[in-house]
Amino acid sequence: MLLKNWLVVALCHALWMLAGASTLAQETDPRGDYIRANYAKFEYRIPMRDGTQLFTSAYIPYDASAEKRYPIIMSRTPYSVGPYGANVYKTRLGPSPAFEESGYIFVFQDVRGCYMSEGEFINMRPHLENKQGEQYDESSDTYDTIEWLVNQLDCDNGRVGQWGISYPGFYTSAGAIDSHPALKCISPQAPIADWYWDDMHRNGAFNVQLSFTFFSSFGRVRSQPTVNRNPGLDLGTNDSYQFFLDLGPLQNVNELHFKGEIPFWNEITQHPNYDEFWKSRNILPHLKNVRCASLVVGGWYDTEDLYGPLKTYEAIEANNPGTESSLVMGPWYHGGWNREDGSSLGDARFDWATAKWYRDEVELPFFERHLKQVDRPAVAEATMFETGANRWRKFDSWPPKASSEQTLFFAAEGGLSWEAPQESGDSAVDRFISDPSKPVPYTTEITGRWSKDYMTEDQRFAARRPDVLVYRSPVLESDVTLSGPMLADLWFSTTESDADIVVKVIDEFPGRPVDGSSVAPPDFQSGRQQLVRAQVIRGRFRNSFELPEAFVPGEPAEVQFELHDVLHTFKRGHRIMLQVQSTWFPFVDRNPQKFVPNIFEATEEDFVTATHSLFRGSDRPSQLKVRVLAP
Repeated sequence: MLLKNWLVVALCHALWMLAGASTLAQETDPRGDYIRANYAKFEYRIPMRDGTQLFTSAYIPYDASAEKRYPIIMSRTPYSVGPYGANVYKTRLGPSPAFEESGYIFVFQDVRGCYMSEGEFINMRPHLENKQGEQYDESSDTYDTIEWLVNQLDCDNGRVGQWGISYPGFYTSAGAIDSHPALKCISPQAPIADWYWDDMHRNGAFNVQLSFTFFSSFGRVRSQPTVNRNPGLDLGTNDSYQFFLDLGPLQNVNELHFKGEIPFWNEITQHPNYDEFWKSRNILPHLKNVRCASLVVGGWYDTEDLYGPLKTYEAIEANNPGTESSLVMGPWYHGGWNREDGSSLGDARFDWATAKWYRDEVELPFFERHLKQVDRPAVAEATMFETGANRWRKFDSWPPKASSEQTLFFAAEGGLSWEAPQESGDSAVDRFISDPSKPVPYTTEITGRWSKDYMTEDQRFAARRPDVLVYRSPVLESDVTLSGPMLADLWFSTTESDADIVVKVIDEFPGRPVDGSSVAPPDFQSGRQQLVRAQVIRGRFRNSFELPEAFVPGEPAEVQFELHDVLHTFKRGHRIMLQVQSTWFPFVDRNPQKFVPNIFEATEEDFVTATHSLFRGSDRPSQLKVRVLAP
């Protein structure tokens, strides 16, 4: 029931102060104290067009009235809007505490089929282009929710914003399609865009560690609305490398752990290729009629959803000419811009609090401008943190127009060159043995979950292995800045019929200070091989992600795949390094190296050792195509 009489709101607050003393005594978070002192909490069940009711909580400023109205900022989530109960408060409402102090109506909604909302949950529910009658999707659920809010609340100013990180980022993107007139701005942050490409796979290579961990809890079906989370699966060890190695073929997951009780895991195993099941879970083609301003946010070091923000921005920009859209990319892990100050990640140092700067100088002003109509300048088209140089830069397009396409060629004796190779024939090839029983780890961290720091990790542990090829440029005489996407264009063969190929772009630090001083500063990282970007492709998908194709043993094949965007400066005195390997475990599952139509059905006998060859001659020049930004 709606409370429209704000004297009643004040009375409810007074009653809570008396009756809820025990709850207050448990509250130790100072932000929680602030929120309790300034906001009233209400819980609603909002009907959708098909009659399904979605559980929604709202935090409304106490001084909201007909004379003082506030904009609504909303987040829709499959991860629970808890805590539940009108007297039990969140300790964080907005993207940052500054939003709570500025004053908004904060709305949180359990999406259809999750926690206390009615209906059936479907992962990445497919979008319906032409909905008829009571047909629904996530776009219509958002539209119906906004329609209800602006018509039923009597304390809003009629302007709504939506935001969310990761899965809630997907719901934010979906909510902007055929935007409700009251929806004035959105901020999809690390949004899932196409689940085949975001979380589940990397160019067809299955992200086993993330998927297994995620679905062991989130993937379990509830029997009825509930306030409780599903417990995760205890691996029994903090060494995930050893756990997944001992697990053996992926067919053992159900037999040993899931017991067939995770519906979406079962669907994943039935759809190893990019078929209609996955294509229907791609929201990018549907990002049309976005009539609200958008601020897409991501992290350069986001291991889960780096694809999502880059492709979401690209799609909104392409499909909605004239709509204000902006992109922000900082030196952050998944959601790190919302949680920490952003001054470092692992051993990488960025020299200042990048996340705090973003929250204060970009995020809050964006929402204030569009929801409160505060006189603030528009956010730049692309606000990008330049790693290596450690500075923010603003561009009027992404990738920057001032960048030019250039090519780095793999060369003899572990070299990298801007010049095309001259040699050819059997001498212009490098080989290594790949043994799936001894895969190259993706991190040195011993952890039971995936490592959030691995994307800046020192790669010397991999460079020293015999199953990793290493190529270095000469020492740089001046700074080199790479911007935008990179394309690996390799000539590759194997003695077996399948293989994964991993390419890593690395910034190799000098062994001593460039200025020649004998005393290094305390934070000098001598010889560090800092990962800048890495990507993998499952070789069977080199020609099509729908129709996998085995390698012909010993026959060279061209393999092309995109490495996600970067904005990174390799400083004078550093080297550009590339590493090539065939395992990256357990970030991606082990390729048996024997072609099996459905890799989820591979047996222990299918896992075989193979010799892989990388060609680099004038007739088969393996190369990395990059965009170099003019100084």
